[in-house]
Amino acid sequence: MANPYEAQLEAVITDHRDALAKSKYDDASDVLSDTDVRDLQTRCLAAIQRATGPNSVYYERACAINDTNTHIHGHVAEQIGVARSLLSDIRNGYLKSLEEIIHGDVFGDFLEMADHLNQNGYKDAAAVIAGSTLEAHLRQLCAKVGVPTASGAKPKKADTLNADLVKANAYSKLEQKSIIAWLGLRNDAAHGNYAGYDANQVALLINSIRDFIVRNPA
Repeated sequence: MANPYEAQLEAVITDHRDALAKSKYDDASDVLSDTDVRDLQTRCLAAIQRATGPNSVYYERACAINDTNTHIHGHVAEQIGVARSLLSDIRNGYLKSLEEIIHGDVFGDFLEMADHLNQNGYKDAAAVIAGSTLEAHLRQLCAKVGVPTASGAKPKKADTLNADLVKANAYSKLEQKSIIAWLGLRNDAAHGNYAGYDANQVALLINSIRDFIVRNPA
């Protein structure tokens, strides 16, 4: 199944392709009104930004097209071209940002620490570190997909972030349920309910969080 970024890119590319199929011109200027083309352009830029962030070469290139001398129909045609290139790169596995690599390495280090502690008899500290790493990753995922991490001046709790990320199609409801359980174990450790879990469950927690982070990079 395509991820939500692929689906958003594919949708805007398809809409532009359908317009071209009905047009006598290569920019669909006889089919798309100014309102239509601005809507298409907004969706295109939003899809690129959601998939790659505001500082990627894809998004910067797509925005720079607006400064060229061609009219808006020409702009959107070129921006759709950027979206097609991005979609191809995603599907061929070429898109992994430096930011994602850094986050993965940092969180991997914390999980290694948690694993070491757990193996040496410190299951409670290990559970807290693993759960905190998960919460930090959820916040990074929110930043990646444009989900607010605070309500007013108050940071949202991890369970709220989890629910918001599912609503944003960042991952599935099945994964949401797993995260609820992982956060529950972390909370047991943080609030002194040390008899509520054992070292084997903490080991499974660490491995599950590691797998989740790999599958859902931020």
